[in-house]
Amino acid sequence: MTLLQWFIFILIIQVIHGLGTWKLYVKAGRQAWEAFVPVYNAVVLMKIINRPWWWTILLFIPIVNLIMIPVVWVETIRSFGKNSTLDTFLVILTFGLYIYYVNYALDVTYIKDRDLKPRTSAGEWISSILFAVVAATIVHTYVMQPFVIPTSSLEKTLLVGDYLFVSKFHYGARLPMTTVSFPMVHDTIPVVRSKSFLYDDDRNDKDSWKNKLQLPYLRLPGFQDVERNEIVVFNYPIDTVKQFFATDGKHYLKPIDKKSNYVKRAVGLPGDSLKIVDGKVYINNEPLQLPDRAKPQYNYIVQGKGQGFNPQALYEVYDITDPISWYNQNERQYRITLTDKTAERFRNHPNVASVTKIIDEKGAKGGNLFPNNGRLDWNGDQYGSIYIPQKGKTVDLTYDSAPFYRRIIEVYEGAEMGIENKITYNGNQVLLNGKPATTYTFKQDYYWMMGDNRQNSEDSRFYGYVPENHIVGKAVFVWMSWDANKGGVRWERLFTTVGGSGEPTSYLPYFVIALLVWFGFNYFRKRKKA
Repeated sequence: MTLLQWFIFILIIQVIHGLGTWKLYVKAGRQAWEAFVPVYNAVVLMKIINRPWWWTILLFIPIVNLIMIPVVWVETIRSFGKNSTLDTFLVILTFGLYIYYVNYALDVTYIKDRDLKPRTSAGEWISSILFAVVAATIVHTYVMQPFVIPTSSLEKTLLVGDYLFVSKFHYGARLPMTTVSFPMVHDTIPVVRSKSFLYDDDRNDKDSWKNKLQLPYLRLPGFQDVERNEIVVFNYPIDTVKQFFATDGKHYLKPIDKKSNYVKRAVGLPGDSLKIVDGKVYINNEPLQLPDRAKPQYNYIVQGKGQGFNPQALYEVYDITDPISWYNQNERQYRITLTDKTAERFRNHPNVASVTKIIDEKGAKGGNLFPNNGRLDWNGDQYGSIYIPQKGKTVDLTYDSAPFYRRIIEVYEGAEMGIENKITYNGNQVLLNGKPATTYTFKQDYYWMMGDNRQNSEDSRFYGYVPENHIVGKAVFVWMSWDANKGGVRWERLFTTVGGSGEPTSYLPYFVIALLVWFGFNYFRKRKKA
């Protein structure tokens, strides 16, 4: 829905609320009209149910409000003496409409100074858990979110098994677009393995009532834009990564904020020109200058001398983490992923005859590369040049350029914004919605994301531009790291920053000291109080 449609919807909800509660407002010593005034009626209701005014804010925060609204229903009827378990079930199962029955059919009395303390230990536990979930949901959605690195596309900066904190506030937190969703999870509910959101994702049905509940894209102000070489978490723009969304193996169409999460390095920014020559990235015809923590890896042909290699020894001595495979078994040639520095060291291995970087030649056409029009002889190592769209900029639409911007026009700035756009051709002429189109002006910024593991990374070379509204946040902190090769914790990576210069420094000792000081302070404070 558009913002105007949501505004009308909220007004309708206010009328429904007012009609169902105005007599209760009067019995609580308020005026009947106060039940109908948007926002103000919620503030007044918080006074009636003897709850803090700031609960009103929670009622308007997407996802959090799904938890808070039923709580307010229950608190409302309890303020008028309806405390039984049956009353609680009825108000929840009727989606609050039970309040109409209390309002019109029952002669209830307002309990002004009712005891807010739960009457049972179970009730106290439920209350504590409920507000812990509310607090965690707010932090998770608007401040900081945990992620885990599942693939080696960003080795050696981020390793498989790294657990990250991703900042939502650096670029500005994106407000949830999916309004009905299970809190604290992404697209799948754990254990039951079912989707966590309400959306008609089996078919792209624009008339589905479920899809009309979507909010338009909005982002809170941040304190920085996406900068070059930053490691960014974003929603996979094409759609769904099946192995990250394990329900029934189907391919799903999903709302933007529920698309699978990806993490890559932002190498191309809006307005840049980008190309790849011999596996090296060039921005505006200048070689990309990576930070010193970034160590790009490439595939190499390693000619062995016949004795084979011990993967565990290669990991421990050379830090080779990607699987080793045969390049040509008859010739005893292996395919091994190495950094350039490691490749030089590896040449001295007693079982290595030669080490040769695998780089596709110019003109050798690679498969499944953006824009997938079959007319370009590009590959993953020889790619471009392309322009990265910038908001407000206008480009020429020609038979050759249209494939690069087609998905932007039809999907990112079309269907996902509720606009019907369709690119077709009349010979070499480009048609937009059946009419000749020679130019197009972009409505948002776009980014080019790549992994440091250049030939083992599914990145923008395959799915193209990443829209601004797909950006989730900035990777800032590794709080845990599990080494599957050794079966243990990488202690040196705990509490290290993702950005910065030099080797990562663990802040774990400082965290432990701060934790001990905190517990010590609390202990002596309670002892003094006692």
